[in-house]
Formats: sequence, structure tokens, C-alpha cells
Amino acid sequence: EAQLVESGGGLVQAGGSLRLSCKASGFTLADYAVGWFRQVPGKEREGVSCINDLDGFTIHTDSVVGRFTISIDSAKTTVYLQMNNLEPEDTAVYYCAADHTPFGCRDLDVQMDKMDYWGKGTLVSVSS
Repeated sequence: EAQLVESGGGLVQAGGSLRLSCKASGFTLADYAVGWFRQVPGKEREGVSCINDLDGFTIHTDSVVGRFTISIDSAKTTVYLQMNNLEPEDTAVYYCAADHTPFGCRDLDVQMDKMDYWGKGTLVSVSS
């Protein structure tokens, strides 16, 4: 059975940091594009970051550039999202997802509909 499980969310003050983890069970993330997405109640889910280990290519949505970093461990089982200088606008449920594709990371708002596996999310709350 293939699963993705997110962890690391919580409540943090503005300017603080959190590191989210996305752990794969039952498979490895080799040859997958792995993305982080977030959703606020009543709003559309949006792409945040993506990593493709095959070529090392990463992308981020403009609002998190310079603050968020995505990485993958050497075992190819866990993807991390390091979030620094958090803002109240970052508050959302964060989801990870994996796409088994030779094309790597691309437009996340389009690729979101083609992901093969999804986690159930972890809540990040940033207070003023």
C-alpha cells in the first residue's frame, strides 16, 4: 500500500519557522515529482513548491520565494518543506502529493490534477 503522510505543522508566531515532512510508505519517491500544496477554507487549493530529484529542479510560487525551501532525503522516502519568516497569509492546511512522471515539476496548478498520491494534510497556523 502506497501512502504519503505529512507532519510538522503547528501554531507559530509571525516571523517564526516550521519544517514540514512528507514521508512515503510502501514506495520510494525516485522518479516522482513531489509537490506541496495549501488550502484555506473557502478558497481554491494552490501549488506552493515542487521538487524533482532526477534533475534537482525545484519551483516555488512567487509568494514564498526566498522564504521556503524544498528538499528530499537520500533514501528518497521523505520530502521536506522548510518554511522561514512565516506570515499570517501562510496559514493553511498543507498537503504533499507525488506524480510519477518523466516530465518533472511544471505548472503546479495544472499538475495538481494529475498527482498519483496525496497525503491528508497538516495544519499550519501563523499568528500576528
